[in-house]
Amino acid sequence: MDMLQKIELLGASAQYDVCIACGTHANRRTDDLGRWIYPAVLPDGRRIAQLKVLQTNVCQNNCFYCAQRAGRDSQRTHFTPDELAKAFADLHRRGLVAGLFLSSGVSGDAGRSMDRMLATVELLRKRYRFQGYVHLKMLPGISMAHVEQAVRLADRVSVNLEAPAQEYLSRIAPEKRYEDLTSPMRWARDLIRASGRRSVSAGQTTQFVVGAAGEPDRELLSLGSALYRDFDLRRLYFSAFQPIAGTPLADQPAERPLREHRLYQSDFLMRQYRFRFEDLIFDENGFLPLDVDPKQVWADHHPEWFPMEIGRASQWELVRVPGIGPKSAAKIVNGRHETSFRSLRDLKRVGVLAERAAPYILLNGIRPGYQLPLWR
Repeated sequence: MDMLQKIELLGASAQYDVCIACGTHANRRTDDLGRWIYPAVLPDGRRIAQLKVLQTNVCQNNCFYCAQRAGRDSQRTHFTPDELAKAFADLHRRGLVAGLFLSSGVSGDAGRSMDRMLATVELLRKRYRFQGYVHLKMLPGISMAHVEQAVRLADRVSVNLEAPAQEYLSRIAPEKRYEDLTSPMRWARDLIRASGRRSVSAGQTTQFVVGAAGEPDRELLSLGSALYRDFDLRRLYFSAFQPIAGTPLADQPAERPLREHRLYQSDFLMRQYRFRFEDLIFDENGFLPLDVDPKQVWADHHPEWFPMEIGRASQWELVRVPGIGPKSAAKIVNGRHETSFRSLRDLKRVGVLAERAAPYILLNGIRPGYQLPLWR
C-alpha cells in the first residue's frame, strides 16, 4: 500500500474522533491528497488546516460502536513513525497543512501503541523542525511516563471518555475501565499545572459518544462541568451515535443530530456565558428539551429576570437574554456613553438577534414594538 492510500484509509478511520464543534466536516479539503484535512480553530482564534489521521486502525479493543473494533471485517494498515512523520512533513512543506491531529487504535498494548505515536511527534519536532500545532490523543491504560512525554511534545492532549460513568461505558466498551481513561487526564492536569501552563498551551479536551449507552444529558453535562472545574478542561466534544455495519450496535437507531446540537449549546452557555450546570433545565428523565434552545428554556423558567432594561443591565445580565451573546452584550455596555438603544434596529447594529430578544427586554422603559408572548 503506497503512502497516499495509507493517508486515505487512516484518515477515513480517524473521522470518528471529533475535534471541531458539532462534528461538522464543513470546509474540508476535497482533493485526493487533502480529503482528511480539516479546519481547526486554535485557542487564539486562528484557523489552520489540520491533518486528522490514525497511526494504525488495527485495534484489539472491542468497543461495540466503533468502526475499528477487533474482529470487524475491514481493511487494516498502519504507519511507522518514520512514514507518518515524513508524510506529514511533506504535506506541511507544500503548504497543505499547518497542524496534526493524531490518534490510534490499540495494537499490541496501549503502551506500545502510544510509543509509536510519541515517536512520530518526536520525529516531527526534532528531525523536521515542525513547531506547529499538534493534538495528540492519549490512549487508555498508558503510563504516567507516556503522559509526561505527550505533554512535552503536544499543544493539546485528549482522552475519549466516551460515556459519563462506568455504568454507561460498560454498555458500549465492556473491556474498558473508567479509571484507565481518567488517570491520564489527571496526570496531564497535574503536569500542566506544575509547568505554570507553559506546556500543552491548548490544554486538554475529551469526547463523548452520545446516545449509544442510554446516558441522559444531565449526567453528560454534570460531568462536563466537573471536568472544567477540577481538570481545567478546555473543551467538551459530543459525537451523536451513528450505527456502523459489522458492529454489535449496527441495528440500534442513530442519535438525532439535534440532541448533539443542544448539548453543544448548553456547553457553550457554561463556557462562554457564565451559566452554571445548576442553571440548565432538563426534563423528568434528565434530557434537554429539543424543541427550544437551552438558553430560552432558562429564560422562560425565570420570569423574575424579565423584562430586562437594556440601558441598565450589566454585560453578564444581558447575556441571559435570548438573542444576546457576550460580544453584543459588551458592545451594548461599551456603547451606552455614545448612543441610546431605543429600537430593535439599534440592537441589530451591534449583533443582537433582536426578534428573539424582544419579548425579554425594555428599551428606555418601553417594551419594543415587536412582541412575542413571554409565557407559553
